[in-house]
Amino acid sequence: MTYTRYATALFPRALLGASCLLPMLAGAQIAPIKYELTGDVGGAVYGTQSVIRSKGNETRLLPYGFFDYGRLAVRVDTLSLKTVKFGYGYLELAGRVSQDGWRADTAALSGLKDRKTPIPLGIGTFQETPYGALFLNAFVDANKSHGTLLEATYAAESAASGFSVYNAGASTAPVLGLGVDVPLGEPWTLTMQLRRKWLDSSVRNSPLLSRRTQDTGFIAVSYRFR
Repeated sequence: MTYTRYATALFPRALLGASCLLPMLAGAQIAPIKYELTGDVGGAVYGTQSVIRSKGNETRLLPYGFFDYGRLAVRVDTLSLKTVKFGYGYLELAGRVSQDGWRADTAALSGLKDRKTPIPLGIGTFQETPYGALFLNAFVDANKSHGTLLEATYAAESAASGFSVYNAGASTAPVLGLGVDVPLGEPWTLTMQLRRKWLDSSVRNSPLLSRRTQDTGFIAVSYRFR
């Protein structure tokens, strides 16, 4: 599959209105499954802005991938296995690499337990339509919380301690992203991405949070397979 990269995208973190796509998806042309690697593979420095009180921002050096190989698709932090044809793509079994866990190892979080890192598993689809690319994913946390996630939204709990008990309800978190590709000379590519997520009141009213927004991003150097 040939990817078209979109410099800006707004993801409203909800699957409402997906049924409106059905007429458009009928008779769509789908790229055939090919067992050859197409896309980018390399390494990246990932930065995550902490929204938890007393916890600092985190920077990690990790592998980077945005590629297809047969029925396997790797899209930065989401791994998918294509199954049956669906619209302009495939219905996929999906999992996400989460970095949302944290340790309660500071004085400000005394009395709380560590937050287990979610293991989001579910279904999804990548639709490369004439009107733009669309990613839809629905996840369930296979780790401790068993919460339901639509795209990148998750639920957190507060244990009894110096903080008041707070149960987060359903939330919508819009995300605005900017991505840039810079050729470094064939076949190497520099990829940069920055995203800002706005936390709605259901999340930011938690006594653990100290911000209304969260910024994440990465800079990757990759080898592009064609």
